Amino acid sequence: MILLELVLQNFGPYRGRQVLDLSPGTEGCPIILIGGMNGGGKTTLLDALRLALYGARSQCSTRRGLSYSDFLSQCVHYAAPDDAIAGVELAFEYILNGVPKTIRVQRTWSRQPKGGKDTLDVTVDDWADDVLVQTWDEWIETVLPLGISSLFLFDGEQIKELAEQAIPPTPVVEAIRAMLGLELADRLALDLDLLTQRKQKALANTQELHDLERIEHRLAEQKTARESAATQLEHLKTQVEQATAVLQTAEANFKARGGDIASDRPQLEAKLAALQQSANDIRDQLRACAAAELPLLLIQPLLKKVQAQGQKELRRQQIEMSQDLIAERDQKLLDVLATADLSPKLHIRLHQPIPHMADPPVQQRR
Repeated sequence: MILLELVLQNFGPYRGRQVLDLSPGTEGCPIILIGGMNGGGKTTLLDALRLALYGARSQCSTRRGLSYSDFLSQCVHYAAPDDAIAGVELAFEYILNGVPKTIRVQRTWSRQPKGGKDTLDVTVDDWADDVLVQTWDEWIETVLPLGISSLFLFDGEQIKELAEQAIPPTPVVEAIRAMLGLELADRLALDLDLLTQRKQKALANTQELHDLERIEHRLAEQKTARESAATQLEHLKTQVEQATAVLQTAEANFKARGGDIASDRPQLEAKLAALQQSANDIRDQLRACAAAELPLLLIQPLLKKVQAQGQKELRRQQIEMSQDLIAERDQKLLDVLATADLSPKLHIRLHQPIPHMADPPVQQRR
């Protein structure tokens, strides 16, 4: 089985018709490497290969617990029109009856798949093969069984993870068992149980058949409820992931807008309480000082005023004493002049008032 071509039509992140040449080309170059950034659509190519080969049984990375109908609707490109056709097409070379043939398998569907399924078309050397369409699931199991497909169709980034695991994961174990034919015993055991049940039904009476049918009906209901619960669980997990992403974004915005200050509120409040306590202690110390020595500081301005007033009073007293001395001197001079024989002109001048002197000269005081 040699892959030749993969065609995507409005599938996943690939809009419109996209053709990928997978042919090996020249001899000695059988490997095709596909690289790209995360989210570039590399895993989507593997999903397209699985979907083209196995349809509803495909184990695609984005399917999870979705039903096949919901998975097909999810795979349609988000920007494609509502009536757009989506699909995957795989061409590969396979030897039939000793002759190499080009087999092309194509699956198409719309955003609302009819009957919840896709439309399968198979051509052999460009000739439609309806028989192969009807028996495709059985035929592909003879070419590449689904159990061992995970050994050939896997993401290269998983190689390191698989190599480091002490115990291989369940898909790898099942693939190895299928490749070695070990799952045949399990199938035979299941077939034997089925034959036993059929035989027991044939030998059972009417009441037992009724009870058995009722139990089988309840079992089917429980299986349906379990599948519904699993689907709901996956939906809730998706909601939790979305809510977690929203929470992380909100926390980032909260921190960017100063939320760290709000988160540090207890520490800031404790620091504020310590500062308030320190302020209260200082206030108590000031009160103690005010009750003891501090009032004495208020006396200093009063003492300065008293000293200034005392100096003024002393100055005034000195001036008054000087005036009394001057008046006494003048009276003595007048008495001397009255007994002396002076001219009238000089007598008149001596009787003129003497100007007031605030501080008499030292000579006159003598």
